[in-house]
Order: sequence, then structure tokens, then C-alpha cells
Amino acid sequence: MKIGLLSDTHGYLDPKVFEHFKECDEIWHAGDIGTMEVLKQLEAFKPCRIVFGNIDSHEIRTATCEDLWFECAGLTVWITHIGGYPPKYNKRVRDILKERSPDLFICGHSHILKVIRDPIHNLIHINPGAAGIQGFHKMKTLIRFDIEDKKLKNMQVIELGLRGQ
Repeated sequence: MKIGLLSDTHGYLDPKVFEHFKECDEIWHAGDIGTMEVLKQLEAFKPCRIVFGNIDSHEIRTATCEDLWFECAGLTVWITHIGGYPPKYNKRVRDILKERSPDLFICGHSHILKVIRDPIHNLIHINPGAAGIQGFHKMKTLIRFDIEDKKLKNMQVIELGLRGQ
């Protein structure tokens, strides 16, 4: 299963996303979509798993959800928008992690790309940074990876260019 992961588009979908994700089986978006147009473009392109973020409208929130929990190629995945980082997750995420722990935890919000192993909760945390043109980040980023036999493989960070371009 080949996954294209992005977050924080804030209403701007770089056309290069379609080129970089053309071989992907699914696209996962970790919130702050920004407009229904971005949501519709992604859903028309590939099967998607999308959560809403704190800037998203009622219309987007109705079409998506705050949390997605699912199985993918043997891994339990949790996607939400605001999560924090190991070991400093926000209170909501800490409380949920006390009850259940995914193999792969994905969030956005910070606009800072990070991939971190969390040995306390035995998970991999991924934030793909921000793919949009709004925010303080300098570089627009995506992540592409494979999930095979309960393992993440071939992870690639993709830089789309400077935020203002």
C-alpha cells in the first residue's frame, strides 16, 4: 500500500501534489484543508482518508471527522489534526493514548515536518509539515511511504518549493 500524506493545505493545493502522489493507493490529509474545493480535488484524484483541522469550516467538518482510526496493511493508524509530539502530546491525545495506542500516529497543525519513534507508546509519530502557502513554514512538504507486512518502508520527504512560490 503506497500512501501520500499531507497536511495544512489551508485552501491551496499545489499542482505538484498530483504528480508526486500519482502512484499512491491512498491520500491521507491531517487537517486544515481550508476549502471544499481542495477536499473535492483530492477525493476526485484518489481514495482519501481526511480529518478536519481547527481552521476548517462547518461544511468541511461535516464531510470529514476529527479522528480516524483504521487498519492499513496490518498497522493500526490514528490520524487527527492537533496532537503534539512525543512525549509532549496534548491532553486529549494523552488521554486517548492511555486507553489505546496505534502503531502509527499522524497529525498536522504545527507546520513542522517530523517523524519520531515513541518508545513509551510503541508507535511511530508522523507530521508531514505543511503543503499550503499560509503559515510560518518556509518549505511546502509532503511525505510518501509504503506500508507492507506491518512495516513502514520507502519513506520519502518531498519538498514542493518555498511557501510563497
